Parts: sequence; C-alpha cells; structure tokens
Amino acid sequence: QVQLVESGGGLVQPGESLRLSCAASGFSFYDYAVGWFRQARGKEREAVLCTSSSDDATYYADSVKGRFTFSRDKTHSTVYLQMNNLEVEDTAVYWCAVRYSGSYYYNDWYDYEYWGKGTLVTVFS
Repeated sequence: QVQLVESGGGLVQPGESLRLSCAASGFSFYDYAVGWFRQARGKEREAVLCTSSSDDATYYADSVKGRFTFSRDKTHSTVYLQMNNLEVEDTAVYWCAVRYSGSYYYNDWYDYEYWGKGTLVTVFS
C-alpha cells in the first residue's frame, strides 16, 4: 500500500528556512514523479514544485523560484522540499504527491495518484 507522510512543517518568521520531508511507505520514489502542493486559507490548491521521476524536468511556481528546491535521498525513500527565505505568503498546508511517471513533470493536482496528509507551514511577522 502506497503511503506518503510529510513532516517538517512549523512556525517560523519571515526570512527563515524550513525543510519539509515526505517519506515513502510501500514503494520507492525511484520511478515516480513528485509534486509539492500547498493551499492557503481561502485559496485554491497550487503547485509549488513538481519534478519528473528523474528530476531532469522541474516546475517551480513563480512565487518560489530561487527560494525553494527539491531533493531526494540516495535510497529514494524520502524526498525533500527545502524552503528558504520564507515569506508570510508561504503560509499554507503543504502536501507531497506522486504518480508513476516517465520523463516529465505534472503540475496539476489531479494528475497525481497518491497524496500525503499534509503539514502546516506558518510564517508570521
């Protein structure tokens, strides 16, 4: 059974950093495209960073370019979203999602097969 568990959310001030983790259970990230999504209160869910299974194609939301990066651990059991220079506008629930994929990324939430339960990031000034 495929399961994803996010962690690493929390309460930070503007300019600080957080690293979100997404751990896999029941599968390996090796052949999966990964998407990080977020939803702020009163807003629609949006793609933050989405990458192909080989990480050679990556989508970044304009609002996070230069601040957020993606990585996978060597065992392909955990993926990360490194968030630097956080802004109040980054406050949201963040999810990781996966789909079995080849060489492209997917930046629409309905393209993904499996989702974690989310982790809350709050940036307060």
